[in-house]
Amino acid sequence: MSTHVLDTSRGRPAAGVPVRLDWQEGPAWQPLDEGRTDGDGRVSGWGVERAGVYRLVFGTGEYLGPEAFYPEVAVAFRIADPDEHYHVPLLLSPFGYSTYRGS
Repeated sequence: MSTHVLDTSRGRPAAGVPVRLDWQEGPAWQPLDEGRTDGDGRVSGWGVERAGVYRLVFGTGEYLGPEAFYPEVAVAFRIADPDEHYHVPLLLSPFGYSTYRGS
């Protein structure tokens, strides 16, 4: 499991963004791991042990500043095969974001 945050307003990776990986157990979310994006905007090496619904929570307010329109971005997704690699990038700007399943 990995992620990559790109700052589209600056045209470069977003370094230092806090990211948390959660797993959904019933209606509740259980935190599994956390980290910060490196100088290339990446966090990698998270192990996923079972199929299910997961969520990446990006602390975008810390990166964008106290007036951030999106102080946090949560991206929920389903993992069908825990043996596959899952990569979930976030394209971020001060007033918008998008995501997709990467490779």
